[in-house]
Amino acid sequence: MSASSFAIDVPELQIARLKRRDLEAFEQVYRLFNRPVYTLALRLLQNESEAYDLLQDAFLKAFEQIAQFRGEAPFWGWLRSIVVNLALMRLRGRRPFESLDSEFVEEAGHPSDDPLAGLHAQDLMRALGKLPPVSRAVLWLYHVEGYSHEEIARQFERSVSFSKSQLARAGARLRELVKEEDGTWNPATIPA
Repeated sequence: MSASSFAIDVPELQIARLKRRDLEAFEQVYRLFNRPVYTLALRLLQNESEAYDLLQDAFLKAFEQIAQFRGEAPFWGWLRSIVVNLALMRLRGRRPFESLDSEFVEEAGHPSDDPLAGLHAQDLMRALGKLPPVSRAVLWLYHVEGYSHEEIARQFERSVSFSKSQLARAGARLRELVKEEDGTWNPATIPA
């Protein structure tokens, strides 16, 4: 699992300025986090204009709710949870969740095997774009952002088995796109 691009420390003095609604402090925080927020939104939503809208919505929500930040976790974790919540609300609004097949988890292999390991970024982004939105979001949250199945289930307001099933589906589909004989990426298997 790679470290989250959100893992940027914000000094307590900066947070105090944010809570006083210091606009210069918000601008500085925006400059620190605008790229990670946009990138996560794009990975989850697979739509540039929606990701840009979510970027704006996330910072607006953070500005409105900064008084609720208690400092029990890092600021970056709090902001990341705002982004994830907003993205998941958008995904939930798109279409109903895919049906669950509990036996699929057993057939697809262990869900913690990282199907993202060893793939080139450009090829990975193309492949992720071919996954159903919910499966893609679960895979990204689990393997890249480091969320547990319990955290993902809470985010989606579903069961832990939902998270495991979606992760297994996404991993199995990505593995289909990789050559069996030598484990190297086969971009020809991904329709353009």
